[in-house]
Amino acid sequence: MNGHNLRHDLFYYLGMLLVCAPFLKSHTVYVPLLFLGVWGLRRFAAFAGENRTITGIREQMESLVMAHSSLTVGSILAIALLLPFVSSNYLIDVLTSAILYAILATALNITVGMTGVLVLGFIGFYAVGAYTTGILTAKFALCGFWIALPLSGLAAMLCGILLGIPALRLKGDYLAVVTLGFGEIIRIFLTNLNALTGGPNGIMGIKRPSFGVFALDHPRDFYWFALVMLSLIVLVVARLANSRYGRAWVAIRENEMAAGALGINVFRKHLLSFSISAFLGGIAGSLFAVKQGFISPDSFTFYESVLVLCMVVLGGIGNVVGSVAGALLLIIVPEFLREFSLYRMLVFGAVMIAFMVFRPNGLLGSRLITEEIKDSADDDR
Repeated sequence: MNGHNLRHDLFYYLGMLLVCAPFLKSHTVYVPLLFLGVWGLRRFAAFAGENRTITGIREQMESLVMAHSSLTVGSILAIALLLPFVSSNYLIDVLTSAILYAILATALNITVGMTGVLVLGFIGFYAVGAYTTGILTAKFALCGFWIALPLSGLAAMLCGILLGIPALRLKGDYLAVVTLGFGEIIRIFLTNLNALTGGPNGIMGIKRPSFGVFALDHPRDFYWFALVMLSLIVLVVARLANSRYGRAWVAIRENEMAAGALGINVFRKHLLSFSISAFLGGIAGSLFAVKQGFISPDSFTFYESVLVLCMVVLGGIGNVVGSVAGALLLIIVPEFLREFSLYRMLVFGAVMIAFMVFRPNGLLGSRLITEEIKDSADDDR
């Protein structure tokens, strides 16, 4: 083992220890077992990656799924539509939350996955959309939900444009810090603008949408509505990804200088992706507001931004369906681990580590990024 790999392993296990130490203060005997388990996962992952039989089986399964992608998507949608009939209201509510996060992750994937812009304060657009709906429909009762929904998206898009014009001229970490500051500024404004936002108390009494006399008050009805919205947004983003705009975004992500030399206006394409992403984030915020019936600044913290970013990375950067898969995984799995009480997040963290060890490019990472990771690993060797 060379020095680089040794340092990599030491930092890896040190990070594991720091993450898990708060949960293991009274059960230090589990520390060696935890490290042994992680070490075993890593060694098995390395073996599986080099074994031709296992690699061949995995590639065949992936090819089979891709060849029948329409049937796969149709089956998943059919199961999702029928699931409320065999689920409790609690499970339906969890699934609805997962769908809203999936919309948010799909929106963020436009900037992070397609154009390679790291956004750490994306939850700010989510908050703008939620509060626009809350102010228009409940605080001042100026209009109904169906008017507030597009206005929420437009308000978030306007914030995205105003932020993007100066911020997108920065690169790398500097841009990420600016977006992080935006998310925190939005939360502080929401806390202090008492007359408009209700301050720390938030806005209550936000009503569910309705179709004429039919209101979506039942969890099952709102679940279906959210599922339809998610399907439409995923379809639109997938079409965008396969359009000339999507190809231009990927070209910019790979090499901005080369893209500019080919005649692509890099700044405008960045601003376009940023504004579309902000618009969809505002739509997700509007749906969140009517689902909860109450919003406050505590719902839009930095932790939420990190959580959505983790959904994009875990699902697969650059893959639209991967964002949905990552959101479902990160929202639903912790709910099934509640019986572990104190160790729930520890077990959840172990599950996430296992996924990232076996699928370092994400569950459904784009083929291009997968090849980049393989090339980088070959260079390190």
